[in-house]
Amino acid sequence: MAKTSKKASAPKAATAKAASKAAPKRKTARRKPAEERPVTVVIAAMGGEGGGVLTAWLVDAARKSGLPVQATSIPGVAQRTGATTYYVEIVPKPYAETGDIEPVLDLYPGPGDIDMMIATELMEVGRAMEKGFISPEKTTLIGSTHRVYTLAEKMAMGDGRYDGDKILDAAKQMSKRHILFDIERAAQDAGTIVNSVLLGAMAGSGVLPIEPETFKDGIRESGKAVESNLAGFDVGFAYATGDVVELQTKLAPPKAPAPRPGDAAGELKGRIERDYPSETHAVVLEACGRCLDYQDAAYARLYLNRLDTVKALDESRGDGDFKITNEAARHLGLRMTFEDIMRVAQLKTRRSRFERMRRDVQAQDDQLVRTTEHFKPGPYEFASVLPKGLGRRVVDWADRNPARARKWHFGLHIRTDTVWGFARVRTLAGMRRFRRRGYRYAEEQDLIEGWLDLVRKAAAVGKPMALETIECARLIKGYSETHKRGVGNYRRIVAEIVEPALAEGVDRAGDIAQARAAALADPEGESLSEAIAAMAEAREGAAVAAE
Repeated sequence: MAKTSKKASAPKAATAKAASKAAPKRKTARRKPAEERPVTVVIAAMGGEGGGVLTAWLVDAARKSGLPVQATSIPGVAQRTGATTYYVEIVPKPYAETGDIEPVLDLYPGPGDIDMMIATELMEVGRAMEKGFISPEKTTLIGSTHRVYTLAEKMAMGDGRYDGDKILDAAKQMSKRHILFDIERAAQDAGTIVNSVLLGAMAGSGVLPIEPETFKDGIRESGKAVESNLAGFDVGFAYATGDVVELQTKLAPPKAPAPRPGDAAGELKGRIERDYPSETHAVVLEACGRCLDYQDAAYARLYLNRLDTVKALDESRGDGDFKITNEAARHLGLRMTFEDIMRVAQLKTRRSRFERMRRDVQAQDDQLVRTTEHFKPGPYEFASVLPKGLGRRVVDWADRNPARARKWHFGLHIRTDTVWGFARVRTLAGMRRFRRRGYRYAEEQDLIEGWLDLVRKAAAVGKPMALETIECARLIKGYSETHKRGVGNYRRIVAEIVEPALAEGVDRAGDIAQARAAALADPEGESLSEAIAAMAEAREGAAVAAE
């Protein structure tokens, strides 16, 4: 390790927080004996997760234990509210045994020299491995298996999520010991945030030369959210020590109350349990509840009526495999709850969303959280709420004049923490009662009915053909330009591959899958054009060879 003087100025990228400043003046060691090698801890946390508070708890506990300690932090700007790396060194030998000699500690973590790595999210685990902070010789890894998706993942037209299983497998191989679990879920069950759960896991790991009760004393002395933070500490401690079975029983959520007679949700649930096989219940219940929340009970019944026609196909096959029903149930639920401006407003004004934001920023009961919502509507968004005929004319104009249409996009910043701002957005959400009269609703329902008709015809050709036709629903998503491109790609695949195959009675499931993958990989449509051209050329070659 580098021997950096405590008074040396840190580079601009780091902010030193020397814990020894508050301690009495002591002699400074000129060398660091091997038996006094510090315990090194790296904490990687995103904004709002309490990484600074977690570091403060750790430093405070070390001080209370009479141990030399130093903490530094390197702030970062990431795609997901920013990620900060905290580095802590704790000398396991107390001042009382060293004659008050102040050790010289490092400001930066060294690759391959970390005793404990803390990561608040799965991608942070991956970044820690990339930087060399995790080694099989000495590192105890405490990390969360949940994901906070990056912008690149969210912007992908298809499923742009990175493969988290590869990171988990690598983490288990590269660490000396690993404590990996869904820390976010555990924190939610305990009614707290992730930093207190992580503190408990750190205390239970056995790596730190600090008694667990010392950490809990620090939480109590802080006077902030004491009960919830102590509950979170116990959760993390139980995971680290392996006492999880009893903990999960303790934190099991209460059973949902039985539906009241006449309750729409109860009626729909009863219909699903009565008419659908058990292997489809989870997906159908979730999708039907989503439609009920999106619009009303009549819309949820429409969902089931549509799905009944697909279920009949599976039943007629008689093989007991309801995969077509399950996949159709999932995609039909997503398609029927398409994102329009009313849906966005509805989601932005939920009580649960405001409660989650308060938890994320650790707001106290007597603190106000200022929330500003950003909207940027354009011609397509306005057309979606207009009557079908008028909306069609607006969309046609925007398609003919794209340059002029772009000028009609304007930004709105609305503070939903104020009465007036909240009322404006909530009023917009309430307009969903008029959704059935709008242009976007009519267009989406036509697309859905056409898609279901193709699925039914494809099922007559073969199961693979039906499943690939169902998957084509993934192409249609979002709003504005994203939605327009998706619909265009969907219609092209239907016109050039699906419908010709159905007319000939030929199973072209492989071609559909290849074309869909090309469309999802390239928003401009060039890959799709190349894929379709290659398929046509291959078919022509096969026809010539057959002659």
